[in-house]
Amino acid sequence: MIAEEEPAGWRGGGLRVVMIAPPWYDVPPAAYGGIESMVADLVAGLSRRGHEVTLIGAGKPGTSARFLATYAVPPSERIGEAMPEVLHAARAHGMLSGLETDIVHDHSLAGPLHAGCRAVPTVITCHLTMDGEFGDYYRSLGTGVVMVGISRAQRRSAPELPWAGVVHNAVDIASFPFREDKEDWVLWLGRFNEDKGAHLAIDAARAAGRRIMLAGKLTEPVERGYFAEHVAPRLGADAEYVGEADAVGKRELLAAAHCLLFPILWEEPFGMVMIEAMACGTPVVAFGRGAVPEVVADGVTGFVLDRPEELPEAIEAAGKLDPHACRSRVADHFGVEAMAAGYERVYRKVIAEAAARAEPAGGTRGLMPLN
Repeated sequence: MIAEEEPAGWRGGGLRVVMIAPPWYDVPPAAYGGIESMVADLVAGLSRRGHEVTLIGAGKPGTSARFLATYAVPPSERIGEAMPEVLHAARAHGMLSGLETDIVHDHSLAGPLHAGCRAVPTVITCHLTMDGEFGDYYRSLGTGVVMVGISRAQRRSAPELPWAGVVHNAVDIASFPFREDKEDWVLWLGRFNEDKGAHLAIDAARAAGRRIMLAGKLTEPVERGYFAEHVAPRLGADAEYVGEADAVGKRELLAAAHCLLFPILWEEPFGMVMIEAMACGTPVVAFGRGAVPEVVADGVTGFVLDRPEELPEAIEAAGKLDPHACRSRVADHFGVEAMAAGYERVYRKVIAEAAARAEPAGGTRGLMPLN
């Protein structure tokens, strides 16, 4: 859902959109890959709205869009290294030179560095936090790009950046199984990083007398180090690591769990797993940092908390919440059609503003192909 109104000069008609995904996983991903899942859903939503989408990514085609691959096999094992990202951006830039498009929508990190070379505007969705070096990077991009936030909290953290709007991430609700009857264990699902709070989730579940299942990505050195120091010593009969769940396994876990624990220790820009859980009718118990208060309806689809000692009581209380309210929350606010409509409004706004800057008063300008 986008905060801005439709721009002056609004007009219909399909747009030619080039979507650039990160290089690390297939689109859609087989397992971990929140950005790639979001991109796949956005491609589907835009296509249904009559837009012509070309997707540049890595691996094999998996959407309805025309697909151009920068890597035959995604370099997933090298995630975190600079060179695959840089090479992906360079190859994508070369592919763009042969395409006609109205707008480029870039989800990669290095790709926006080429935006100033294009005759059409570039929109970037910021999937990262705005502090530290990431914030410095986005500030350094200058006027060659416009930015879309994935939450109001993310945008508030850096109001000086060239934001074109806020569009919440979404899920294909129909692809998530709804289950009203829940099992007695709780779930933590994510990336094994200290900021995701897996250790706090184990402690809270144990204090509540509940078994906990943990599923998540454990491939990067920082993830393995955190797991060895803070997670592995806490595992036992009531705390089980089940590996990195694939798309099917993730949905089964999310649908069956008593609740999802999301005790994050950072200002998370969104948190896809929250809407995935709620789409399955599963409430979310989370700390109220980053976008959490925008996603979870406190006391209705979960609980938004401040302190670790509040978690056990909330875990028990989650069983009294209505699974139908959880799914309705996603249908009303985080569906693919709402996301696609939000991005369409951004595209048209950005294209109209670019045309106005390029033409003298009273002039007209058509949409330009890339040079």
